[in-house]
Amino acid sequence: MTYDLLIQNIKELILPVTTDRPLKGKALDELNVVKHGTVVVHEGKIVYAGPYTEDYEARETIDASDRVVSPALVDAHTHLVHGGSREHEMALKRQGKSYLEILESGGGILSTVEATRQATEDELFKKAEYDLLTMIHHGVLAVESKSGYGLNKENELKQLRVSKRLEEKYGLKMRHTFLGPHAIPKEASSQADFLQEMIDLLPEAKEYADFADIFCETGVFTLEESKRYMEAAKELGLRVKIHADEIDPLGGLGLAIEEDAISADHLVASSDQDKANLKDSDTVAVLLPGTTFYLDKESYADARGMLDNNGAIAIATDYNPGSCVTNNLQMVMAIASLKLKLSPAEIWNAVTVNAAKAIDVDAGTINEGDDANIVIWRAPNHEYIPYHYGVNHVEKVIQNGRVIVDRQPQLLTQA
Repeated sequence: MTYDLLIQNIKELILPVTTDRPLKGKALDELNVVKHGTVVVHEGKIVYAGPYTEDYEARETIDASDRVVSPALVDAHTHLVHGGSREHEMALKRQGKSYLEILESGGGILSTVEATRQATEDELFKKAEYDLLTMIHHGVLAVESKSGYGLNKENELKQLRVSKRLEEKYGLKMRHTFLGPHAIPKEASSQADFLQEMIDLLPEAKEYADFADIFCETGVFTLEESKRYMEAAKELGLRVKIHADEIDPLGGLGLAIEEDAISADHLVASSDQDKANLKDSDTVAVLLPGTTFYLDKESYADARGMLDNNGAIAIATDYNPGSCVTNNLQMVMAIASLKLKLSPAEIWNAVTVNAAKAIDVDAGTINEGDDANIVIWRAPNHEYIPYHYGVNHVEKVIQNGRVIVDRQPQLLTQA
């Protein structure tokens, strides 16, 4: 039989384990790396991935000598669809203004809300499309995309529609999250009334959204309000997420565990007790070290403490226009190594199989029968990618067995 694609002479082939549950504790540090490997693809699926073999013939062969091959990456937390940008806030940050201080002065999320409301759906699509293509060029083929910059019915649904259009156009494995209670809009008569408005919007949001999310933090929504919203979403059949304990230890991680959330995200200030409770939960702690880095904070999420308690963690960009302005997951992998003290194996699992579990998407592995979503890296080994930071190591991106990105280090013209 002649197959569609053969990737041969792979120096290192990264094969995260296929699992029904997220990898927890010490299991995150176990990664199957095959030296001198082969991958065979047919009709968009993995036929074989393992040690080198000459048992297959294919219509197309890619020589991956001196290259690393892995599953395509999964970015499990992004704010992909938004209007405008906030580079003017850099000066406020240099003056020592905190994230909450900028928000209270009408900046931060509220600034982006205004820009998002002013933008047409097509304008938002065009902007988000460019950012999504940048992610793809950096090796990502599965993405979670949140709303949260509309803060009213018209504009929250507008964001979700844009996100769905992107999925349909590019055939990516995307998940869409309704984050209506992301901040309190200026026009809200009261916090309680606005939260009720977002709860009332859940049935319509469900037409586009896979998950419901809320920002549980000082100055935004309380633990009790978050619980009310999450339970209302669950009654409608939506799985829940929570932005929790980013700044203050309000107990958001504990609430996520209690409500069987698919993920709890940020978790910089989570309590020792809540981290200990991860051992009995499949809630994935989605850590966002790029955000802590960009906000110039000293304290990062306690990844090691979570793993020591047999918890499950994933790593994501948190790409957004205010607190983490990067859609380069490779860069965040480097920060996770340096600041979260994660090993290369832990990092690779955290941006593949565990990230996929955090958004309930079939991705992050390239074992037999999986979709052939693959990255070929111009790197000597899997440790090199989080080590050599700030650049794009992708050479090729393969979606469903077809090369869609082919980056070669050459000039268009040469003198």
